[in-house]
Amino acid sequence: MIAGKKPKIKKNIEGPTILKEEVEAAIKKMKNGKATGPNNIPVGRIKALDDVGIDLTTKLLNAIYDSGTIPEDLCKSVFVVLPKTPGATQFELHRTISLMSHFTKILLCVLMHRMRKSIRPEISPKQFGFMPDKGTRNAIFTLSMLMERCIEMQKDLHLCFNDYSEAFDKVGHVELFRMLEKLDIDGKDLRVIRNLYWDQTASVRIEVISNPSKEE
Repeated sequence: MIAGKKPKIKKNIEGPTILKEEVEAAIKKMKNGKATGPNNIPVGRIKALDDVGIDLTTKLLNAIYDSGTIPEDLCKSVFVVLPKTPGATQFELHRTISLMSHFTKILLCVLMHRMRKSIRPEISPKQFGFMPDKGTRNAIFTLSMLMERCIEMQKDLHLCFNDYSEAFDKVGHVELFRMLEKLDIDGKDLRVIRNLYWDQTASVRIEVISNPSKEE
């Protein structure tokens, strides 16, 4: 799915075995009612797995983790275009979401939890969005209090807002991968992330699903 040559990993390919407890924790975090990916397996069915099912899932994820080879059906995504406002007809008034297999999400959840301890020190304390135990509501509340205080003290307050248009379309994935490589992240984790991005195929759902395509 990512254009360009797949980058080589410049560190040892190693990492600890994925534990059953990690898989169970990842499944527990999944929310019911989420749209299914290409394999049409809902979250509820995964949450209904017994010990044997969890063991088989753990075995599958470890096979992927140890080999770095992701099965073709777990690399598939379906892009769905949703209107931001009712009745929207212009392209820029829509947003695109990617639907992938929930088993892929389980693997990514395990990796994300492992990598968090390495990535967290790199995040500024001023970051409020997508952070545990706080959110943009905290920043908005702080700003509101500051504005009230400035009005009370008759002081000027200048605010600057940056709105990046189509920001996610402009991500340099090779550069982003190299930045991850500089952190204390296991080589097997990096390999799975790299292969998922560069080996991914996608279809677009309009009225029917188009044939899978891969950007070269």
